[in-house]
Amino acid sequence: MTLEENETSNLIGSDKVEGTAVFGPDNEKIGSIERVMIEKTSGRVSYAVLSFGGFLGIGDDHYPLPWHTLKYDILLGGYRTGVTIEQLQSAPKYRVGSGWDWAEPARTKTVDDYYAASF
Repeated sequence: MTLEENETSNLIGSDKVEGTAVFGPDNEKIGSIERVMIEKTSGRVSYAVLSFGGFLGIGDDHYPLPWHTLKYDILLGGYRTGVTIEQLQSAPKYRVGSGWDWAEPARTKTVDDYYAASF
């Protein structure tokens, strides 16, 4: 492995995660990962922000998903989730440019509570 590589058999660089497709339980692509949110002190990935909706990236909404709801699927070449499009339509979200205050505990609690009830 060279220092420039950003993926091994068990590690992946964040730049390779961003833009990766996310597939629903029916193997249909539902969006892609816009970014991951990492806890500063533990280094643990807590959330993936799913970009979904819109057309060619325009008008996409962003859906924070708890990281544990995603599993990498080698055959699909992307992440699989049990979250359906119908569940996403009712999930906490924000529009591009409107922001999401990650420092506000009520925001992450809303996301955690929503997906705890769904899984």
